Amino acid sequence: MRVVIQRVSRASVTVDNECIASIGCGLVALVAVHAGDTVGDVEYIAEKITGLRIFPDPDGKMNLSVADAGGSVVVISQFTLYGDVRRGKRPSFTEAAPPDHAIPLYERVCSEIQGRGVPVYRGEFGAHMLVELVNDGPVTILLDSRKLF
Repeated sequence: MRVVIQRVSRASVTVDNECIASIGCGLVALVAVHAGDTVGDVEYIAEKITGLRIFPDPDGKMNLSVADAGGSVVVISQFTLYGDVRRGKRPSFTEAAPPDHAIPLYERVCSEIQGRGVPVYRGEFGAHMLVELVNDGPVTILLDSRKLF
């Protein structure tokens, strides 16, 4: 599972001219599910997302998690994170999980984050989404459950 995390001061997701998710302080998590991912990958990613200490404490040091900062998470499916452009210029997405495998794991990421006490808002799996965000810092972190060491 690959995830791009961005610390945001605000973010929103629009589908078909309707805002389906909107937050203030928090994280945007762009989540891609690999064809070989399991529940173990979900648990690792959910723990990382909720535990990352990337929010400033009163001294301005990155010491607080999203929960500590009172923030929320917008989780957006993003299979293009598995786009392979090593050969040619058109990405291949063969490593990305098909929807029947990806949707349950995507949903589980959302529920695992929420189960850790952090409010979760979702994009719409498979939809054309307009994602607006203000990256605070900027702070952007790449997570990959296949690169544990």
